[in-house]
Amino acid sequence: MNKDEVKRMCSVCRMRRPKAELIKVVRNNGEFAIPKGHAEGRGAYICKDEKCIELAIKKKALNRSFKCEIPNEIYENLKG
Repeated sequence: MNKDEVKRMCSVCRMRRPKAELIKVVRNNGEFAIPKGHAEGRGAYICKDEKCIELAIKKKALNRSFKCEIPNEIYENLKG
């Protein structure tokens, strides 16, 4: 299997998509980040689609995925 075939599930719409079509949010040692490339730690994915991003912010989808409170700056960074 090559990297183009790797699919992950969006935490909001639950659709499986190629990693290139998703935004990854990572928690490592209690710190949260939206990495540009590879990053160590627990990850959650959200579609780059505006509707999924808006729903993630509205429903606090990352809080559910990580089972803890996510800083607001991470949700703000999803938009841009």
